[in-house]
Amino acid sequence: MSEAASTPVLQISGARATIRLNRPKHLNRLQSEDLGELVRLFDRIEADATIRVLVLTGSGRAFSAGYDLNSVAERATSASEQQSAGSAFEAVVDRLEDLGIPTICRLNGGVYGGATDLALACDFRIGVDTADMFMPAARLGLHYYTGGIVRYVSRLGVDNAKKLFLTAERIAAPEMLRIGYLTAMVPEDLLDEEVNRLAIVLAGNAPAAMRGMKRAINEFGRGKLDAEAADIRHRQSMRSAEIKEGIKAFAEKRPPKF
Repeated sequence: MSEAASTPVLQISGARATIRLNRPKHLNRLQSEDLGELVRLFDRIEADATIRVLVLTGSGRAFSAGYDLNSVAERATSASEQQSAGSAFEAVVDRLEDLGIPTICRLNGGVYGGATDLALACDFRIGVDTADMFMPAARLGLHYYTGGIVRYVSRLGVDNAKKLFLTAERIAAPEMLRIGYLTAMVPEDLLDEEVNRLAIVLAGNAPAAMRGMKRAINEFGRGKLDAEAADIRHRQSMRSAEIKEGIKAFAEKRPPKF
């Protein structure tokens, strides 16, 4: 029996947290209440030092159809309200991208509209070979928010960003893999195996070192690298308990215990 539709659902198992979008009858289309719940869950996960990796996925046959633009249009009677609705979604995506722990998007199906940016904010995207995606902003007359455009360009390149935004054409999983949107593409029956494999790898690496390097990589991708802060983190890591354990584990030919 399927679970009733709801705001996103959190499950924690050991060092792994999983957030599942849970409106399958509407292809996990995001409502305003989902945005607040996602931020609350991100805060909860980041406050728990035992959680080392986050998996974001969807219920049913799609990952997500993105944000409910109809509800935005109905509520927004002024330019300021429209801006507020768009900013709320952008803030959620930015919050996901900036999480200190590594994140995996488990693309169980199609990903559309704003959800393409939500998935892109994850560090890794593993998708089924039947997945597809499209960004319909140009078809809807919507100039997409700046942060999403920056993310597309920094992660996929100028030409691919133009193709996806300006044509609004649907592309299939093999093309998603080719342009770098997907980290890996697998048959549906191997999706969990591949996600679990990567989650175990990430959960076993040094959390502070990963957090710092992820931050530097994201900053550099946005053209805003704080080189001085990154250099400080590098020097601190050379004196950290993590590097002592890593070197000791390497010498003893065992997995490190961070």
